[in-house]
Amino acid sequence: MPHPKGFATVAYLSKRPQAQRGGGQEKPLLGLDKSAPDALAGCSLAWLDSLRSRHYSETTVTHRETSLRIFMQWAAERDVHRASTVTRPILEAFQRWLSHYEPTSGKGRGKRLSWGVQRDRLLGLKGWFQWLTRQNVILHNPASELELPRPEKRLPTHGLTLGEIERLRAVHNIADPLGLRNRAMLEVLYSTGIRRAELSGLEVSDVSPERGTLTVRKGKGAKDRVVPLGAHAGYWCERYLREVRPHLSLDAHTQTFFLSAYGEAFDRDVLTGMVSGWKKTAGLPQKGSCHLLRHTCATHMLEGGADIRYIQQLLGHENLDTTAIYTQVTIRQLIEVHARCHPGAQLPTPEKSSESEACQ
Repeated sequence: MPHPKGFATVAYLSKRPQAQRGGGQEKPLLGLDKSAPDALAGCSLAWLDSLRSRHYSETTVTHRETSLRIFMQWAAERDVHRASTVTRPILEAFQRWLSHYEPTSGKGRGKRLSWGVQRDRLLGLKGWFQWLTRQNVILHNPASELELPRPEKRLPTHGLTLGEIERLRAVHNIADPLGLRNRAMLEVLYSTGIRRAELSGLEVSDVSPERGTLTVRKGKGAKDRVVPLGAHAGYWCERYLREVRPHLSLDAHTQTFFLSAYGEAFDRDVLTGMVSGWKKTAGLPQKGSCHLLRHTCATHMLEGGADIRYIQQLLGHENLDTTAIYTQVTIRQLIEVHARCHPGAQLPTPEKSSESEACQ
């Protein structure tokens, strides 16, 4: 039998009031049995609470909760409600089902999950069952030998060219206060490569045009970093701070740097819609929005000769392998070497050969 202490811990955590578990943001797990000490629904709430207590970001907790919801709904349809009854064959059957699963709502509605998303969902399950084993709620970990899908090695979207960046800049009417603010936001995204969440979280004290730096507070992984702002982006930040922000700020205590027309910080989805709108106005067909500017920043830095480790520090990547993928996108230098060194690249094209013969 599992140790009673594990049951007691899970039972206590799963019965805590909603506000104590997740700040009132957690959705209730409706229709799932929580009566048994090792009930999947109760164990899931306890694990999510444990993640929060260990300072995991709410984004990570939300992703893990989604993984558990999908599994528990699947398990409930097959009359599996307790952690102690989950076996490796059951998890392998769920993995096969997941490979054909098509969400019925959201952006991915009607499409199979990518291998990367499937891998993330299964990693959540592995972490959950590992925790339940450590808490002595179950005797052994049924997910310990579960084989995950091979990770995808997909290239990021190609960044914008310098000409396309100029077209994006031309979209903004800087005579309009909101147009000037949007131009400053564009310049910061392109110059620093910060994420949209990091942009919305900037405070006035984080942006220093005089020093030419920008401080990211609690970026991905709850890590701080200082990145170069650049003179050009600094100029537009100074203008925004001097000419526009005082008119948008409705509360003198608000420290958010970029303010919406309502005097509040931008929602991340709103930022995505804004950048997508700029691209559409500029006639740019590329997919992506805020993250496209992040890719563009990294690509242009690498093409300009920056060492990849400096790019890693700029983007805030924990693993150099994540940054190294940009070297596969930066092809301009390879094209130049190919044109200079490959014999076939020295031959005239058929069109040029025909023109030369006609002239003779």
